[in-house]
Amino acid sequence: MSAVKTIYAGIRALGIAEEEDRRDLFERVTGKRRLREMTPNDKTAVVVELRRLGFGEARAGAGRRPAASRADLRFIHVMWRLLGEAGALKKPGRAGLNSFIRSRFEAKWGAIPVDIDVMREPGQINDVMRALKDWCGRAGVELK
Repeated sequence: MSAVKTIYAGIRALGIAEEEDRRDLFERVTGKRRLREMTPNDKTAVVVELRRLGFGEARAGAGRRPAASRADLRFIHVMWRLLGEAGALKKPGRAGLNSFIRSRFEAKWGAIPVDIDVMREPGQINDVMRALKDWCGRAGVELK
């Protein structure tokens, strides 16, 4: 990422909304109030200062699991999230989804996958999708 893009990302991440505040930061670090007037070394100094102020310490999505590899599994996650946002779930999140699958389908399937994202059997995935679609309909959750 270029220094200018990094600077603007850092400004947004730190919540520096006012132009005057942003220019004060630039002037404090480099003695110049505009990015156009800065040399590449000045821009690097601004990036270093933004990092000192806390930019980049906890990046968005850090520590999150990667998205499921299959589109149908991602759709199951989306439906579960929408049900959680609608207040229809006692236990939102991945653990709640896995508990739902275990309690709902263990007798029917016999063996239950450890985690939703390791499911590969199309019939089982379809069963979960149908159950969640029905639940979304009952809860008034609109699927687009």
